[in-house]
Amino acid sequence: MDDRRDARLRNASLAVVAGLLGAAIAKERRTPREHRQWVGKIAGVVPYDLRPPTFERVWGAIWSPDDERILVPHPFGVGWTVNIGRIVRIAGGLGHK
Repeated sequence: MDDRRDARLRNASLAVVAGLLGAAIAKERRTPREHRQWVGKIAGVVPYDLRPPTFERVWGAIWSPDDERILVPHPFGVGWTVNIGRIVRIAGGLGHK
């Protein structure tokens, strides 16, 4: 029974991600070609970045200890990623007075 529930949850998650990705692409395609940036937010909430990823953007999203946010926009795709640098900074401060 758990396998079926897991499969349904996985399928639902994939459907949501595919829908958000489709919405991001549609938003950019509706924008005149000369004004397309391929980066923005869906419904003013969910971030997307469809530009080719660079090492700097990927590393900046994953390792940014000075950024107060733990969840930051994905460097490529739709949604958020975890800022491991911030978590390490916070964990490093635990136990220190």
